[in-house]
Amino acid sequence: MISTKLKKNDNVVVLSGADKGRRGKILFIDMKKGRVVVEGVNKKKKFVRPSQENPKGGIISLEYPINISKVMVFCDKCKKGVRVGVQLKDDNKIRVCRKCGKSFDK
Repeated sequence: MISTKLKKNDNVVVLSGADKGRRGKILFIDMKKGRVVVEGVNKKKKFVRPSQENPKGGIISLEYPINISKVMVFCDKCKKGVRVGVQLKDDNKIRVCRKCGKSFDK
């Protein structure tokens, strides 16, 4: 089990690998394996057999998981990947950018 400050629907930037520099939204987080699925990143083609949903079969393109350590939250104000800190505001924990202080929680 891994702990992280990332959440579903966060905008992230990929730090290393074939998709380095690409940005996308987190679709799924697997805490046990320490992996995330990011929209438009690490796409692979999967060959599917004919079924009732897909009567012809064929090739579909899917996003596959990447390691959680390879992504960083993207700050719109700083225009780059940043580390995330936590601040207390009115007895609520709010995730903020460590560089500029911009809040990531709505």
